[in-house]
Amino acid sequence: MGDGDTGGIRVMVVDDHPMWRDGVARDLTEAGHHVVATTGEGRQAVRIAPAARPDVVVLDLHLPDAAGAEVIHGLRAALPGVRVLMLSASGEEADVLAAVKAGATGYLLKSAAAAEFLDAVARTARGEAVFTPGLAGLVLGEYRRLAAEPARPVGEGAPRLTDRETEVLRLVAKGLSYKQIATRLGLSHRTVQNHVQNTLGKLHLHNRVELTRYAIARGLDD
Repeated sequence: MGDGDTGGIRVMVVDDHPMWRDGVARDLTEAGHHVVATTGEGRQAVRIAPAARPDVVVLDLHLPDAAGAEVIHGLRAALPGVRVLMLSASGEEADVLAAVKAGATGYLLKSAAAAEFLDAVARTARGEAVFTPGLAGLVLGEYRRLAAEPARPVGEGAPRLTDRETEVLRLVAKGLSYKQIATRLGLSHRTVQNHVQNTLGKLHLHNRVELTRYAIARGLDD
């Protein structure tokens, strides 16, 4: 995180309703986080993200100037590594899946309590996939459905993981930290990181969240 501690998350708030946007910013500030920018426009959010350097972008799904998925793609291109927490009034299946497929780390309904929202921001900053209860099952079901479809060819065929890489991937899917995986397998923390990086490269994925989705979709969390 930008300031090196759990109380110093850099957050940009993007929502076209000023009163709601200001309220969220106030809650974040009172919780000890740093609101580095607020805006009501998706395209402006993409433009200012590189200078604001947020760890987390709290993003409304429906903005007047751009679709949520478009803004997510733009943010990730403008500031690689940024994490996006969708905060929306909509729990519609299509909206949730569109946001997740575009690269959102989490999706929370605006009806969430302040404590739940602040917890979601902290977890998003750590790279955890965060979803309003009930939506997690929806997302999991969609990834299982995608996993049942013919795999998209990568290079000359499906990527081949070593037994150790598969073992590490299975533990990632179960939610274990790198440190816990290292202890369980009798490996160093760096070795576990190397296995994860190799697996990401083979699978053409970008981060641990995507890797976890991949593993869950293939039933490796069972």
